[in-house]
Amino acid sequence: MPHPLRLAALALAAALALTGCGADITPEADGKDGTAQADRHYPVTVENCGEKKRYDKAPQRVVTNDVGITEIMFALGLADHMAGYVMPDDKGDMTSVPWKDGYGKTTWLSKERINKELVLDARADLVFAGWNYGFNEGEGFTPAELKRVGVDSYLLSESCRNGQGKARGVMPPLEALYTDLRNLGKIFDVEDRANTLITSFRKEVADARSKAATGGDRLRVFLYDDGKDKPLTSGAYAGPHDIITKAGGDHIMKDLKDSWTTVGWETVVDRDPEVIVINNYGDTGADEKRTFLKSYKPLAGVSAIKNDRIVVLDYVDLVESPRNPAAISSLAEDLRKFAR
Repeated sequence: MPHPLRLAALALAAALALTGCGADITPEADGKDGTAQADRHYPVTVENCGEKKRYDKAPQRVVTNDVGITEIMFALGLADHMAGYVMPDDKGDMTSVPWKDGYGKTTWLSKERINKELVLDARADLVFAGWNYGFNEGEGFTPAELKRVGVDSYLLSESCRNGQGKARGVMPPLEALYTDLRNLGKIFDVEDRANTLITSFRKEVADARSKAATGGDRLRVFLYDDGKDKPLTSGAYAGPHDIITKAGGDHIMKDLKDSWTTVGWETVVDRDPEVIVINNYGDTGADEKRTFLKSYKPLAGVSAIKNDRIVVLDYVDLVESPRNPAAISSLAEDLRKFAR
């Protein structure tokens, strides 16, 4: 009968020989408790709108609300983790983005407002939305209400409330985008994809900024979303702020410590924008908005109207989304043309 020590030595020698021949020996588990290597990523904790959130595994049936939020998931390659998305059909072209295949792989659950019944019918385990991007106390659709029925939530960082009533925004808009990409990369164990996206976005923004005007050469820019009695516009914490400033413009509403909010026309006239950017979406399209702006008598003396310097960007370019860096490049080119 072979000695036990000799058997152990032979087994070790055989293993070393296989390794030397290039054999791929991958253990099914590397922990004493049988935990697979892939599972060691979890649990993970991220900070979302000031709240620590723990995930014991990657959500498998995410419901997203609105186009920018949905495309964040697609850009990260997470369509297979989605139960579907909710958005109106007025949010512009969805066929030319690099991640357009996500729309074909995922269910368009509704063109109406997201609600608890839809989420439960979809058997969602997480809703990715935001304050005024789906979540709304007035309609009883909130993270707290979803938690009561066993559904988790992730809030869009652009929509984080900052403690001043219902004002939104706690960080610069592009940093909000990068924060969500990093958090979701960690939640879904795709951190390499998230970091690759962030790196490419930072480079695209840096390239645009390197050609943009600075200092006193920057043109004053106003973002017009909608509204006739009072215009809805962007403050310092919504996407247009970084899009305008990184493109080489001077955002005239940069002192508003909110994301999307209304102002008076008197303020617009007083700050005399040299360029107006129209947010194109909804029943009132860009052409109708342009016609209104050019015919509205209080604006007749504003530089942007006198010189017909009006630019149109789509809604998804201007809300937090992976299209923000491309919007910066596009607007930077327009501003350079106007400055010549």
